[in-house]
This record gives sequence, structure tokens and C-alpha cells, in this order.
Amino acid sequence: MTSTSSATRPFRVAELGTLVVLPWSGESSDGSDTPYLLAYSLGDAEGGPEATAAAVEQLLQRNGLPVGGDLVDGTAKPSLPVTLLVEAGQAVLTMPQLRAQCAAPPEWLSAVAQRGHAYLVFTTRPWPEARPGQRVAPEALAAFAGAEETLRAAAHVVLPARSLRG
Repeated sequence: MTSTSSATRPFRVAELGTLVVLPWSGESSDGSDTPYLLAYSLGDAEGGPEATAAAVEQLLQRNGLPVGGDLVDGTAKPSLPVTLLVEAGQAVLTMPQLRAQCAAPPEWLSAVAQRGHAYLVFTTRPWPEARPGQRVAPEALAAFAGAEETLRAAAHVVLPARSLRG
């Protein structure tokens, strides 16, 4: 009997389940706002939360984003296959086999315009309670995004913000 390891088997986007990208901004040590993007799955793929987490980790690794590793500075790495387009009030996160788009609040758009980049936290930890189209309470966002379990299970990336205007 032959088995295929997860490192060599083909990646299927459906294994990610419902992927959500959530923008928010927060004050940094210099007093200005930092734009953040939190990317996570609801954990609702066919194999459940564990299979979904494994699929997200595979996606991140295939794109050079270490889970639980060092910060990847996309501003210094033009070959990074992950991009952020900010246009018409939308944030669009793109990587091979994946494109996720979300509406961004005005304070996030201002912060990203000022800084020229956003800090992406793409976690393998599912968050089934934070569904697309539903308001997420700031306390719930802070609890999930700031949890050690979330941060250790995530790739951390500084992504340059691009626009169609150049």
C-alpha cells in the first residue's frame, strides 16, 4: 500500500474551508495607527478544524511563510508570492491559488496609506465564531488575535500595500 505525504500531495483550496480576512488598526508605540490583517479559516472544511488547520499551514509553507517563525518582511522581499492590493475601500490579499477580499474601515485605510504596508497575521487556528458578514466585537477580536495560541499558529508578514494607481 502506498500513501502520499502531505508535503507531496496536491493542494486543494477547498481544504481551507471558509477563509476570512479581517482588517483592523491599532495604536503602535510611536502613537500612530498600525494597519493589521487577520486571515483565518472558520474550520469548516470537510475534514473539520484539524484538517483545515493543516491545509492552511500547507498553503503558508508553500508560499514561504513560516508558521510560528520569524517575521517575514515583504517590503524587503519583492519575490514574495503574497501581495496586498488596497483599492476602492477594499483590501485584497493574493497568493498562488488564493484571493481574499474584504471591505476596510476608514481608519485602516488611513493607517495603510500613512505606513505604506500592513501587518498580516495568517493563522492556522480556526475561528468558527467570526463569520463573514457578521460584526466582530472589538473585545472578541482582541481576545482571538492577541491569544498566544493564535499568534504561535500564525505566519507574520509585513506586506507592502499596492494600489492600481501605483
